[in-house]
Amino acid sequence: MSESTVPDATGGGLKRTLGSGQMSMIALGGAIGTGLFMGSKLGIEMAGSSVILSYVLGGLIALLVMGALAEMTVQHPVSGSFGLFAQKYLGNYAGFMTRYLYWSALVLAVGTEVSVVGQYMQLWFPQVQPLLWVVLFSVALLGVNMSNVRAFGSTEYWFSAIKVFAVLAFIIVAGWLVLSSGNPDYGVANYTAQAPFFAGGPLGVWGAVIVAIFSYMGVEVIAIAAAEARQPRAAVRRAFKVTFLRLLLFYIATLGLILCIAPRDELLNGGSPFVTVMQVVGIPYADSVLNFVLIVAALSAMNAQLYAASRTLKSLSEVGYAPALSGRVAANGAPVHAVWMSAGGIAVAAVVYALVPEGGMGIMISLATFGAMATWLMILLSHVAFRRRHRQQGTTPDFRLPGFPAGSLLGALLLAGLLVTSLFTEQFRLTLVFGVPFVVVISIIYRFLGRRADKLHSGTVASGPSGTS
Repeated sequence: MSESTVPDATGGGLKRTLGSGQMSMIALGGAIGTGLFMGSKLGIEMAGSSVILSYVLGGLIALLVMGALAEMTVQHPVSGSFGLFAQKYLGNYAGFMTRYLYWSALVLAVGTEVSVVGQYMQLWFPQVQPLLWVVLFSVALLGVNMSNVRAFGSTEYWFSAIKVFAVLAFIIVAGWLVLSSGNPDYGVANYTAQAPFFAGGPLGVWGAVIVAIFSYMGVEVIAIAAAEARQPRAAVRRAFKVTFLRLLLFYIATLGLILCIAPRDELLNGGSPFVTVMQVVGIPYADSVLNFVLIVAALSAMNAQLYAASRTLKSLSEVGYAPALSGRVAANGAPVHAVWMSAGGIAVAAVVYALVPEGGMGIMISLATFGAMATWLMILLSHVAFRRRHRQQGTTPDFRLPGFPAGSLLGALLLAGLLVTSLFTEQFRLTLVFGVPFVVVISIIYRFLGRRADKLHSGTVASGPSGTS
């Protein structure tokens, strides 16, 4: 089984200018967006108050994926990240498929985020067509991603900082209302006030895990950004530790407090659960303040996802799996052609929302989630092969987490189960309907184009600075 050559450790022309703080914020930026602020409503609809358990289980899977990625990225902090890990440890076809699965998920997620921004702007400018805002914000963020990575990192840092501050403020205010205000309308009694805790039954809890996976999607950007980090090994270790703890706190704490304050029916009849809670509480101008935060959150997630999509496409080009144009880097260090090529999801989302305005978000999440779950599955399988390779060679990875192989195998089984059961979940039936034909098409493309690239680029997969191959 031949292996393609990883470009150089610095990422084939990309510049190492990101710090660990920026990397942590980039991961948070990708994971705190529409999935939390709007997608959580879909989870509540499916599972009721037990959606909290869905996000805990989704968080466990995210932790296992992040741990596997952290180990492999510390060993190989290169451009291409887990696409190259799959290629090195599972074979060329696996690397080809992993990259395109992830790229498709990101492209569709970018479209989801920016289209939701158009809806949010309607609160302030109801007379303006949402499509205008979609175009304006898309052009602006395309410009940011075509600038040098320092500009991207700074933009994403402040976008994420605003979100983090807003979520923390929400937790503090909502926590005080529930625990210290003395108002009997707020409390855990609301978990079962209008429906049982397990309103959707066990299948509702399980199905809502798919929403949680979409919400957590973005944490893997840490591994991609490692190729542009000043001290990749230290940055990855630190980012892994702080990012997961923050995400779990934000998601579980906010969902728990939302369900304590607003009854289920009001949450389902409103827009974003965050805005609904502030309307229930009656805080002046809360809708506008939260609307601003929602817009920043969506733009931040779109920014991080577009960054990851462009780097993934660049990685595909470097080994001959995508047009050579997408691999070219401008003088400022940005892969500008890969950026605009990765913006196709915006057009897809615009069409979906035009045809199905009420169910557009559910459809886009359903489409994007196949690539996300399949990519996470490939990451965990790559990790199993990664550890097996080191054991066979009698070497020890530079950074190793406990719980192997049980953790990686458990995560892989859970993700495979979610993919299968999505076909029997009304909200996510399109996941496999889209995913299976996509895999077939990509497999055909690999048969005719990928194998030719493998012959041209066959050799030994390079490693990061450590020199481990």
